[in-house]
Amino acid sequence: MRSNNVHRDYSLCHFDRSGEISRQPRLQWNRDLSAAFRSGRDDRVWALRMTVVVALAFLVTACAGQGAEADPVPDPVATPTRAAEALLAPQPEIKPVRFPEDEAPHDMLTEWWYYTGHLFTEEGDRYGFEYVVFQANRGAFPSYYAAHFAISDNPSGTFHFDEKAGPGAALEADEGFNLDLDGWTMSGALGTDRLAAEMVGYAIDLSLTATKPPALHNDIGYVEFGPAGGSYYYSRTNMEVTGTLTVNDEPLTITGEAWMDHQWGNFISVGAGGWDWFSVQLENNQELTISLIFDAAHNIVMSYGTLVVEDGSVENLETGDFTVTSTDTWESPDTGAIYPSRWTIDVPDRDWSIELVPSMPQQELDTTASTGVIYWEGEVEVTGTVGDVPVQGLGYVELTGYASDSMPSQ
Repeated sequence: MRSNNVHRDYSLCHFDRSGEISRQPRLQWNRDLSAAFRSGRDDRVWALRMTVVVALAFLVTACAGQGAEADPVPDPVATPTRAAEALLAPQPEIKPVRFPEDEAPHDMLTEWWYYTGHLFTEEGDRYGFEYVVFQANRGAFPSYYAAHFAISDNPSGTFHFDEKAGPGAALEADEGFNLDLDGWTMSGALGTDRLAAEMVGYAIDLSLTATKPPALHNDIGYVEFGPAGGSYYYSRTNMEVTGTLTVNDEPLTITGEAWMDHQWGNFISVGAGGWDWFSVQLENNQELTISLIFDAAHNIVMSYGTLVVEDGSVENLETGDFTVTSTDTWESPDTGAIYPSRWTIDVPDRDWSIELVPSMPQQELDTTASTGVIYWEGEVEVTGTVGDVPVQGLGYVELTGYASDSMPSQ
């Protein structure tokens, strides 16, 4: 059974949430903080995964208020108003993305380094993984972090995840990034990265090497979200993976492939809605990502995509260049959320027609304790055609805004 223990410490809020999925009680401060945002919300566009920064803006004060040993809270206190003021301030000039300089943390409101991938043992068993670190900068406070780590255990048909939140550390690096959140580490530069994380029953120690140049989204590596702000955004869509996956104390030598996203900018969640995000890695050495962003009524208000071909060349896709159709649904027994499940994606001009099927239905993460969000992030198996040629591959899908008690839909 899954542990529902919550370990509190001033230096780090670590929520031990591993094992089989079960309902995790929400901390009351998440309700209070979410209510503060609801009082002034509108239905403006949401950026990918930006919801987490709402909770991170408050985790600073929520964690700092725990225990008698807590240091005095700096003055002024970080508040939604202060974050809004930063968002509404004149934005820095959009600059070209530079490597390795822009792989490092930035002094902006929101940033994350995000990985998903597929790990294969020497016996041929497959495991999916997600590992992401979020950074939030709010006023006079030090940078604040949250992290999620998940394993889709296909041999056993079970899904497991854990989460952490706290001040963390962006350690000094000669180039690139070097992050450490209570022993969960993530580092890299110029497409050579290292990942290490562990939870009850599972651990990863992985080396990743990019096989293609970074893909700059929207041609320049910057996506404008309108009133919600804008984000620098690049992906490493095909990374070879080697290392060790430990399952129930048994170290397994693995190989595999991974996908990496890095986003940063002065954007913050201020409205209601959510998004569907898709990443696909085909065996023909082509990759595809598509984002659908919707409002509180689940009307799509923005969509875009990126296609990466064999030599690493990038083709940006706009609304109208593709269609995404959900052909099934899945209802979470833990949260009652109803998610789309199983999709077809068509890109007519490129003669793409593919189907995405979850490797298992239950890949939901209740991260209300660390980021205030319940979402579905799962491995999918891909089949279809490119031209007249049958193709297959693997991917990941992220779905937010479907759970009634996560912050995006309150």
